[in-house]
Amino acid sequence: MKQITKSSRLLALLERMFRDINHDFFNDELDTPVITVTPSPKCYGYYTAYNAWETKGTPKREINISSGTLNRPIEDIFETLLHECIHFYNDTILNTQDTSRQGHYHNKHFKNTAESHGLLCKTTKTYGWSITELTDESLEYVWSHDEYKEVEMNRSDGYTAVAVGNNSRSNGLTPGTPSKTRNRSLRYICPKCNTIIRANKIVSVICGNCLIPFEQR
Repeated sequence: MKQITKSSRLLALLERMFRDINHDFFNDELDTPVITVTPSPKCYGYYTAYNAWETKGTPKREINISSGTLNRPIEDIFETLLHECIHFYNDTILNTQDTSRQGHYHNKHFKNTAESHGLLCKTTKTYGWSITELTDESLEYVWSHDEYKEVEMNRSDGYTAVAVGNNSRSNGLTPGTPSKTRNRSLRYICPKCNTIIRANKIVSVICGNCLIPFEQR
């Protein structure tokens, strides 16, 4: 598998992911935001609920992926982007406020939209429904896209990001709550039928349909 080691390819990957999310999870209802990769203290990413950019006279929202958290599995980066798209959708399509307390607390509007668009939500007393993870179907969706490459570049920001939040009309970045930590998984594919499996350690597995070994990729 070719890995992402250049910033231009990284942005192209994130933009491709957004287009896929917009088409397959939101029926192309979202406008195209400016996607950035910058330091984001204590969060995996954020969404700006205002037009932070302008391109050729067209105002644009922004979705940022924290540059210090790129060394996570690709499915976790996808999850962060999808999480921020939930905020984007609630803000610009449903005209619904899905956070409070300066963007820290994720309310049931966020939960309802998230759970109808490929995410599972868990709640905490302090931060509401801010802890998210991909459903099994969303996870299979990511694994089925061979063009999604693991990112092998990461900025040393001097902190450990622990959450996914949104920027919710504030100048400062909004922290959230600790997200579930996943072990980096290994990806295997059957070279004949292209069935994909994941494992958290090196394994030797034979495809039951084709009776040939899976290959690690």
